[in-house]
Amino acid sequence: MPVNLDKPHLWKADIARSVDMYNDWFINFAPTAFRETRIQTTKDVEETLKSTENLTNIRPEILRKWPGVLPTLRMSTCPPLAVDRLIGLAGVSSSMVKRMEKEKQLPVRMAAADIDRELVKMAAVIERLADPDIFVWMKRSAPATEVEIHRAATIVADRLCGSVANPIIRNAQEQRQLAYIANWLEERGYSQLPARSNVTFDTMPPGTYSFRMNIPVTNGEGGDASINIPVDTVVMRKSATKGDYPLLIEAKSAGDFTNTNKRRKEEAQKVNQLRATYGHIRPIEFILFLCGYFDSGYLGYEAAEGIDWVWEHRIDDLEGFGL
Repeated sequence: MPVNLDKPHLWKADIARSVDMYNDWFINFAPTAFRETRIQTTKDVEETLKSTENLTNIRPEILRKWPGVLPTLRMSTCPPLAVDRLIGLAGVSSSMVKRMEKEKQLPVRMAAADIDRELVKMAAVIERLADPDIFVWMKRSAPATEVEIHRAATIVADRLCGSVANPIIRNAQEQRQLAYIANWLEERGYSQLPARSNVTFDTMPPGTYSFRMNIPVTNGEGGDASINIPVDTVVMRKSATKGDYPLLIEAKSAGDFTNTNKRRKEEAQKVNQLRATYGHIRPIEFILFLCGYFDSGYLGYEAAEGIDWVWEHRIDDLEGFGL
């Protein structure tokens, strides 16, 4: 039986409570999450400065050894360089730069000499545009002091964290949501599967749960190929018998209404893949765990797709799904 998707008369009040809950969390805890990330990022930037002789010698071997420092170097220029701007100014391979940015690795199919040529061109642009107001030692003979290095690292770290502020906050919120679900389950006698267990989602013992489990689904293109889709929380009910599927829970949080409506098709695609792969055998349930800005348009869309949800401010609604 539906728990929330068939009760639109409750949506308005739930939306208001959910927004209040998210805002309260943001005011009280988001600054701490951001600050902790900035502290670690500052340490990482200081290491980058040390390895590049305080940005005065960006050698290809440094970028070859630590390709993941590229975002730090981009944020060290005046003005800070977007990925595509660096590619254009340096005239380097787009795929190579994006691999360094996203995967912190160099291309595996590019010749070493070609990689070095690309790295030299990137380094030249970064050195030329290094921000003199941050790296005050660049145009003097005296070396940088520890205070100056730390100050510069803090500024660059602020730029880095500012450019990824939303993911930092979203990650902290997700961690909190999953911890809340885990606590609720543990209080009711459920236990988390050990890390790296070889148990698949459909062979989990009754009364167990797992986080971020990959579930194989068909690719929807008529072939036998499959892809893995990650699910935040997978719970095998205590009452489950052999062959039953677990309850799949996707934790969602949002700090504004705009982004939720942009992302609402993601859940629909995921649940349709799950149903197409497993639903012909027996029902498979996929629900949302919501906190934040989810308006009636979002809820109506999900309800039309047959996706139910539990509000974080009313977590006991999980009992309605047999937990």
